[in-house]
Amino acid sequence: MFIRRLLLALILFCNAVLLYNLVWSDKGVFAYLDLKNHQKQLKMRIDALAGRSLDLSQEIRWLKSDRAFTEKMTRAHGNYLRDNEIIYLFPGQYPEGSVGDDIKN
Repeated sequence: MFIRRLLLALILFCNAVLLYNLVWSDKGVFAYLDLKNHQKQLKMRIDALAGRSLDLSQEIRWLKSDRAFTEKMTRAHGNYLRDNEIIYLFPGQYPEGSVGDDIKN
C-alpha cells in the first residue's frame, strides 16, 4: 500500500515536471509559437528584400544601358544641371550630403 502511494506520487511528480517542460520551458509550446511567429516575420522580410533586390538589379541594368535614365537619375538625386538652368533649393527638400548642405551652413 505504501509502495503504491509512493509510486503514484512519483508518477504525479514526473507528470508535473513534464507538463512544466512542455508548456513553460525555453523549448516549450510558447517558445515554439514565438519562434514560429519570428520565422514568419523573417520570411516576409526576406520576400520584401528579394523584391527590392530585383528592383535594384533592374535599375542597375538601366543605369548601365540607358543614357536617358542615367541622366534622369543623376539630375534627380545629384542636383545636376544642364546648361542655362538654375536650381532652387529650399530647406528640407534636398537629401543629406547633397549640394544643399553647402547652402545651409
